[in-house]
Amino acid sequence: MAKRYSPKFKFHVVLEVLTGDKTNAQVAKAYGVHPNSANTWRRTLLEKGPEIFAQDGTVAQYERRIAKLEHLIGQKEIEIALLKNFLGRTP
Repeated sequence: MAKRYSPKFKFHVVLEVLTGDKTNAQVAKAYGVHPNSANTWRRTLLEKGPEIFAQDGTVAQYERRIAKLEHLIGQKEIEIALLKNFLGRTP
């Protein structure tokens, strides 16, 4: 069974790898993780790191999504009202 590491632990390992004082293998050995895992975590941080600072864009995306969903709900409410009205007129 694979070990599970907390995000905080992974971040700490990656920070130590990025300082450059030790090699990736040395850091991995010191923390008892596989060097490939440490490298994967480092790559993930470097690829996704900018997203941390782009929260304004993320918020805007969520706001647009919420607006679309609210519009869809409004359309469905109209459809429901029309159907209720139609069904209410049938004998």
